[in-house]
Amino acid sequence: MRILLTNDDGVFSPGLEALREALVRDHDVWVVAPDGERSAMSHYITVKGPVAVKELSPQVFSCSGSPADCVIVAVLAAMPEVPDMVLSGINIGPNLGTDIIYSGTAAAARQAALMGIAGVALSLDAFSEPLHFEPLAGFVADNLDDLRELWNSHHFVNINAPNSTQPIQEVEITHPCRRTYNDRLHEFRAPRGETYYFMAGNPVDIELEPGTDWYAVSRGALSISPIGLEPVNHKDDEAYRSALFVKSSV
Repeated sequence: MRILLTNDDGVFSPGLEALREALVRDHDVWVVAPDGERSAMSHYITVKGPVAVKELSPQVFSCSGSPADCVIVAVLAAMPEVPDMVLSGINIGPNLGTDIIYSGTAAAARQAALMGIAGVALSLDAFSEPLHFEPLAGFVADNLDDLRELWNSHHFVNINAPNSTQPIQEVEITHPCRRTYNDRLHEFRAPRGETYYFMAGNPVDIELEPGTDWYAVSRGALSISPIGLEPVNHKDDEAYRSALFVKSSV
């Protein structure tokens, strides 16, 4: 299978390398990934100005753009043929629930699906060492055919795994939770008068709902969530249809 790897942690990320090592012996693996960290860029794409691409080694490229840019550049220029799958990750840190809105990791998988290619986002539930990427990379390698065959053009796949040394024992098919953060800003006043703000904050502790991605990962299971591309909500549509926005003059 011809596979494109990308991420939002950068082309030298150990998570990406663990995934490449798990796949390269049996598949035609290409890497087009950002030249530095691009976390929380969401689905930003470069529409003004150029995107710089540099070949670091055979079939491995760095890109000055976003994760979504990497997929576009790879499919339309860097790769000689369209990939069969795009795998984004393995991300350092989970992408659970509403994190998907902000995630550059998820955006790369979404961009693949928008271009008619199976897209899978992969994240590990840990931010610091020790980081155990190998069980998730091995799971992907073992289940690659199923992941591609189950995919259709209406969704991408978001996978989160616990940070464990053990092979994946339990898998749950989930939906995204509502993840709320206790956001705050750290302020820094510079000598010349500028004020700088740095984002901080942690997820708010809530009662986890069975069936959600966060619930699954908190129990040590691997979470697989198909994420729809079409932002459709028929229930809310009906409420708006019943509203009389234009008042009659009669």
